[in-house]
Amino acid sequence: MLDVLLDALIDSLKMLPFLFAAYFLIEYLEHKASEKMTRSLQSLGPWGPVGGAVLGIVPQCGFSVAAANFYAGRLISLGTLLAVFIATSDEAIPILLAHPDQLGYIGPMLLIKLISAVAAGLLADLFVRRFVKPRREKPFEELCADCDCEHHSVLVSALRHTLEIFLFILLVNLLLGLAFYLVGEENISRVLLSGSAFQPFLTALIGLVPNCAASVLLTELFVSGSLSFGSCMAGLCAGAGLGLVVLFRTNRRIRENLAIVGALYGVSVVTGLIVNFIA
Repeated sequence: MLDVLLDALIDSLKMLPFLFAAYFLIEYLEHKASEKMTRSLQSLGPWGPVGGAVLGIVPQCGFSVAAANFYAGRLISLGTLLAVFIATSDEAIPILLAHPDQLGYIGPMLLIKLISAVAAGLLADLFVRRFVKPRREKPFEELCADCDCEHHSVLVSALRHTLEIFLFILLVNLLLGLAFYLVGEENISRVLLSGSAFQPFLTALIGLVPNCAASVLLTELFVSGSLSFGSCMAGLCAGAGLGLVVLFRTNRRIRENLAIVGALYGVSVVTGLIVNFIA
C-alpha cells in the first residue's frame, strides 16, 4: 500500500515542471504578450495538428497536460488538442526499449500514432470550421474565469494554477493506483478477450484511464503476448495520460469534453482495427 502512495506522489511530481511551464507561459501571454503573439498561438493555421502530433510522440505525458491547458485557454484548436492526445506516447517507448526483442515495433508504433493523430486532428478542425458556429471569446477567458488572475503577478498566478491542478492530479493518481492495486494486473488481463476481434474496444477503454499505469499495463501485456499489436495501439492512442484529467478540470464545457473523449476513443478503436486487419 505504501508503494501505491509513493508511486502516486512520484507520478504527480513528474508533472510539476510541465504544469508550471504551461501555466507560466499562459499567464505571461495574458499579462505581458502582445495581441499579435496571442493570435499566432491561437491559430497555428491548418497545420496545427501536425505540430501537435510531432510534440505528442515524445515519450512524456506532460505535453498532453500542457495541451489541455492551452485548449482551455483557447490558444490551440480542437484538432491540435486531439492530435496531441492521440500521439502521446507516455511510457510505451521506454518499456519497449527495455525489451531488445521488441525494438522493431517502436518505429511502426510512432508512425501509426503520428498518422492517426495528424489525420484525426485535421479532420476535427475541418469539421469544426464547417459545422460548428464559432464562439466569440478571448484567450484565457475560460481558464481564468474565477481566479482573479489579473490582480496577481505572472509568477503568483502561475504558481496558484499549478498547485490547484497538482493536487487534483495527485488525488486522481492515488485513486487509480489503489484500483490497480486492488484489482490486480492478472485479473485485468483475463478480461481482455485475448485473440478476439473486440479486443481493441476494450484496450481503448483501458487507454482512456488517465494514468501512466495504463500505458505500462498495455505495453507489458503486448510484450507478454496477451495483446495483438493493433489492440495495443488502440489503447496507446487513447492514452492521453493526465491530459484528460486536466481538460475536465480546466475546460468548463462538459459536453465538449465528453465529445473529445468520444472522438479520442473512436479514432483509437478504428486505428487498432485497421492495424489488426493489415498485420
